[in-house]
Amino acid sequence: MNLYAKLLKRQADNRPIRIGLIGAGKFGSMYLAQIPRTPGVHLVGIADLSPSAARTNLARVGWDVEKTQAKNFDQAIQEGSTCITEDWQSLVRHPAIDIVVECTGSPLHAVDHILEAFANGKHVVNVTVEADAFCGPLLASRAAAAGVIYSLAFGDQPALICDLVDWARTCGFPVVAAGRGHKWLPHFCESTPETVWGHYGLTPEQAQRGGLNPKMFNSFLDGSKPSIESTAVANATGLGVPSNGLLYPPASVEDIPFVTRPISEGGMLERKGMVEVISSLEADGRKIPYDIRMGVWVTVEAETDYIKNCFEEYNAHTDPSGRYFTLYKRWHLIGLEVGVSVASVALRNEPTGV
Repeated sequence: MNLYAKLLKRQADNRPIRIGLIGAGKFGSMYLAQIPRTPGVHLVGIADLSPSAARTNLARVGWDVEKTQAKNFDQAIQEGSTCITEDWQSLVRHPAIDIVVECTGSPLHAVDHILEAFANGKHVVNVTVEADAFCGPLLASRAAAAGVIYSLAFGDQPALICDLVDWARTCGFPVVAAGRGHKWLPHFCESTPETVWGHYGLTPEQAQRGGLNPKMFNSFLDGSKPSIESTAVANATGLGVPSNGLLYPPASVEDIPFVTRPISEGGMLERKGMVEVISSLEADGRKIPYDIRMGVWVTVEAETDYIKNCFEEYNAHTDPSGRYFTLYKRWHLIGLEVGVSVASVALRNEPTGV
């Protein structure tokens, strides 16, 4: 039975997955936009340092204000509404909460939130990838010891990359490389929150409309965030990391299987089995047609002539040798896809991206 059918069953049985969200910023708001449209889930509470900002974001994404007036979590459960609070501890300690979605973007605080959730028997979907990059393996082991599930967030690129890696390995393919796309040039490291939107490709008005944080988006642009996310992928999958850092080789989707081969075979990787990030810009700043900027990819190898011939017979897109094939997804939808993690954890007892 697929996840959607299981969600419908939970709704029919009046037994929704009960969720607590910590942090209602941009990522959290994108998830909030989908919750009213998803059967079988109930957002019992939101914990945020600024309840007024959380309410503003709820209004931004179209929530019914009447559904956010519960004075406490018990009232929210009884009414099917949502309680907004500053008290994250009361949220993660409430016995009715099934899953905590950690969405603050603050790694030090996120680790505290996650460990407290484990201590109270809660599963966790961790959106704060910085916390996972530094503490992911330990958090996963703590979750296992507590008998709960720790998951990266589907919709964010690390979990989607891990999903592609899992697909490849489950099919029997060796993973040559995996990663994400990015708009990157060396001089972007000089960007500041004041200059970020011009480089990123958004107007200040678009950024304000979306409630986008210029400091966060500057970390995307200057390469900090892609490096952190690549670390999380390496932690989760066991893939290696470049000895001298990410290269950001420019490539179109068509060229990814050519570029993500080892140097010994004409590519750019120092060896097989590594993470990397593909740039959507040529070194001179020209935009690459049909790029992977917002997407994810995995490159696999045909280890036998028979498999190589199968690639050819089914018109799989490969490098010129026919041995390296890249599967890709050109977009990720951030918080709009987090429901997949929530459903997978609650209904299959399986994490996404770990």
